Amino acid sequence: MRQRTSAIDLQGIHHVSINVEDVNAALAFYVDVLGLTPLPRPDMGFPGAWLRAGNQEIHLLGLSSGTPVKEQHFALQVKDVDAVATELRRLGHSVSKVSEIQGICRQIFSHDPSGNMVEFNQRL
Repeated sequence: MRQRTSAIDLQGIHHVSINVEDVNAALAFYVDVLGLTPLPRPDMGFPGAWLRAGNQEIHLLGLSSGTPVKEQHFALQVKDVDAVATELRRLGHSVSKVSEIQGICRQIFSHDPSGNMVEFNQRL
């Protein structure tokens, strides 16, 4: 394991920005399905939305960037990955099988309406 040598004092991740084809479809997923909270967003000259996810934010950018990179994803921490998988499937979303990194976490993967991969991570 590498030792921390940087003088930069990071406080954590503030937000993740993801490109989406259709902001309204993305809002239906992130707000209506996942329960994230919409935040005020200034006019930035293109469509989008800012959402609160716990103490962090997800910024939806209504900009087309082509097909998302297959393995690229971000992870949302959840209390019960089985409950998340059940609810996503009930709502018609495709969900991976639950996998476990022994002693660390249980996880599932799904995709938003634009094809962005989202991990749901339950720490052990």
